[in-house]
Amino acid sequence: MTCINLPLQFQNALVQSREYPRNNIYKAIDAYPKSLDKSYVQLGQRELSLFEESEAQWEIPIRDLNNTCDEHGRVKKRNIHTHDKLLDWLGINVQETSTSHNAPIVTATKKDPKCRFICLYGIHSRAKLKLTKAMLVDILTFHQVMPAFLEFLFIFGQQSEATDMHFAGFHQQVILGNPPDGMVIPELERSGKEYQICYNLKCAAYIRGSKEDIRLDEWSIRPAVFYHKFDVSNGNTLWIVIKGGLEIQQRFKALTDKDARIQDKSFGTPEECFRSSLSAHLMYCHWATEDWRWYIKWLEQMVDKENIMALFGSSEVGSAHKTYTPRDIQDLQIWEERVRKVIVTLEGNVDVMISLARFYRQLPQDKGFPLRKSCSLDIGTFSGQIGNFIRDIKMQIKRAGFLEKTISDRRELVIQHLQSQAASRAEILSRSMEQEQVFMLIITVVTLIFLPATFVSTFFSTDVIKYQGSESPDGSFSATAMNRWLQVTIPLTIFTCSAAYFARQCMLAERKRNYSGLEQPPLSWKAKVYNLIYPPTLLPLHKEVSFGDSGLL
Repeated sequence: MTCINLPLQFQNALVQSREYPRNNIYKAIDAYPKSLDKSYVQLGQRELSLFEESEAQWEIPIRDLNNTCDEHGRVKKRNIHTHDKLLDWLGINVQETSTSHNAPIVTATKKDPKCRFICLYGIHSRAKLKLTKAMLVDILTFHQVMPAFLEFLFIFGQQSEATDMHFAGFHQQVILGNPPDGMVIPELERSGKEYQICYNLKCAAYIRGSKEDIRLDEWSIRPAVFYHKFDVSNGNTLWIVIKGGLEIQQRFKALTDKDARIQDKSFGTPEECFRSSLSAHLMYCHWATEDWRWYIKWLEQMVDKENIMALFGSSEVGSAHKTYTPRDIQDLQIWEERVRKVIVTLEGNVDVMISLARFYRQLPQDKGFPLRKSCSLDIGTFSGQIGNFIRDIKMQIKRAGFLEKTISDRRELVIQHLQSQAASRAEILSRSMEQEQVFMLIITVVTLIFLPATFVSTFFSTDVIKYQGSESPDGSFSATAMNRWLQVTIPLTIFTCSAAYFARQCMLAERKRNYSGLEQPPLSWKAKVYNLIYPPTLLPLHKEVSFGDSGLL
């Protein structure tokens, strides 16, 4: 077994891997101590939700690629299930010293491959990753991954609902001159001159569907994190991908398989390694543009299927129409929020792709980049293809924006339908109350007419007034009694109806004054009676108004 001596600074970093990211050798401007301490604390706080505790669930797929003619020797792959096997695969050998005061001696057993692909994954995007914190920090420390990687890692972990789906970012770290001594390890083919980039993208995924009803279809927005490091002198490439499931790992396998294009899997020279890395970036960006068109189309169909009657349905009285409820507004709000989430996600993808293309366009401007002349054409082609992806996504953003405006208009239309339905119900209720009021008025008039007669008849039937003796079983007609009954009933009926009529007229006059909004001083009862008998007549101002000789005014 080969034993490669490592710089002391790099050995100390490996021994203190549990302190990641505080143990990183290169201290960037943005990686000040307080920021590193904060990332270290957050990683510890998220340990239970991020990492799998059960050893049976641990799995880290790793693919190492070299530029040999033998296909079996070119690709070395393994699914790592234990911490010891991970250290053995990376080539880390820790030797304990005889004295407890001295730190362990760390050596390497093999050099880095030309291209290494590491997949960190869970069952899905909201599940724990299938590794431990110790395994992760050993991977990050051995490859000296920049601390900004943790910001993208925190997107994942066990959670009931995706809580940070709107996060999108692009971070870079470039070291093209005067690298730290601890990062220059020629035995591992590490020159220390490298660049690191980390970004995340999201795609639309079709989960399941139904041929009978599109409302049973299920779609999901799934994130992925891509970390890349490239040694500009030796061409060594590192990929670390985080995603729910092994989809990206399978795509990278197809990209570098024996049947793939030569330029996508060549790692002989730094130029070939650089071109292969650009192909991987394009594959990730292409993944992020897939199925958005069909997802937005499904959203359009769902909105039309659920609310098209708000636009074309009849609202005329007597015709069949849909009865709307506040639930319809809630449904439209739910669809609008889903569309907004699509827009925000697509805009995040566009920003990341723009940053990725800008990074590679600016890279040849640095004189420390040795491939600036030999790979300038490849960078131009790469930027053009990224531009195609960006234009496609922007078209989908416009389409989603139009759908959002349509949903907003439909919601306003549904609100108008609700108001119209409420007004129609109020009108029906008003008509019903008007009919009831007429019935009550009729009952009142009849009662007023028959109440005096009923009262007099009841009074005459008592022992107070008697017009016939009780000894006559058949009874006899009494004209005197009839005359007395009429003499009392008719005047009493006239008086009762007149009193009711004057009371109603007073009430109507009072209501009319209230409706007109005119503030008038209260009138005496004489004036009210006079107004009822002799309503005032409005004459032109140049004529005199005469009210007769009553002298009431």
